[in-house]
Amino acid sequence: MKHEHHRHEVKGKNLFYTILLNVGISIAELTGGIISGSISLISDAIHNFSDVLSLIVSYIANRLSKREATEKYTFGFKRSEIIAAFLNSSTLIVFAFYILYEAVIRLINPVEISGNLVIWLAFGSIIVNGLSVLFIRKDAEENMNMKSAYLHLFGDMMTSIAVMTGGILIKYFHLYWIDPVFSILIAIYLLYLSWNIFKSSLKIIMQFTPDNIDIRKIVKDISKINEIKNIHHIHIWQIDEHDIIFEAHIDLNDNILITDFELILQTIKEILHSKYGIHHLTLQPEFSLTDNKQVINNHN
Repeated sequence: MKHEHHRHEVKGKNLFYTILLNVGISIAELTGGIISGSISLISDAIHNFSDVLSLIVSYIANRLSKREATEKYTFGFKRSEIIAAFLNSSTLIVFAFYILYEAVIRLINPVEISGNLVIWLAFGSIIVNGLSVLFIRKDAEENMNMKSAYLHLFGDMMTSIAVMTGGILIKYFHLYWIDPVFSILIAIYLLYLSWNIFKSSLKIIMQFTPDNIDIRKIVKDISKINEIKNIHHIHIWQIDEHDIIFEAHIDLNDNILITDFELILQTIKEILHSKYGIHHLTLQPEFSLTDNKQVINNHN
């Protein structure tokens, strides 16, 4: 069935430019961290490098998702971006807990560092991540995969701001505790931002019913059609964040012709499309068939 809903086309080249920018700043920060003896700068470089890996995953997933369906891959690679979003949000959560751990250690044992190099390299990281965020901001508004990459970059920009601010305060006021305090706040913020993507992508991977779909309402709406006796064995899931799939068995009151059922099918399509945003459906018509008539079949 042809899609009638508009879909935002993600620009892979923007993501590619972002990867190149982040590779450069990761190398610069790692080198600067080793020279200055700054653990926070090395940590930021590792964070940047984790962004590079997540961006590469997002880029590959974006390319795969554009492949056409084949006889072997009948859905194409649509779910690749959801898997990428899940992996990226998962790593972001793990990294946030790692920041919390390191921040607590640094609160207990403050580390003295060379402020100047930290300030300038952190500033460079802010510029690079700021440009990267601008590159993919529009794509992130309508694509879960891009949003997970966007949050990685935004989180890294915030971390770099904390590192630079900490460098300034350490250089002029010797406030070594300020860096871990900022890191704790950023880690909590990252957890808050990434949790929804993690949860949403996991639900799609597990083929849960979308949150905005009420199966009981669908049953009620379809059961109002005169020719239908019963609707059962319903399955509703998502391939990606846009495409909702619906399948069910339809018990009919009479032994009708296929052409008559096609009229019923069109009515069901209109209900599912207009009220629930479902564009893909598969229905099995039945008459006088003895089987389990439960709405949700637990014995597939």
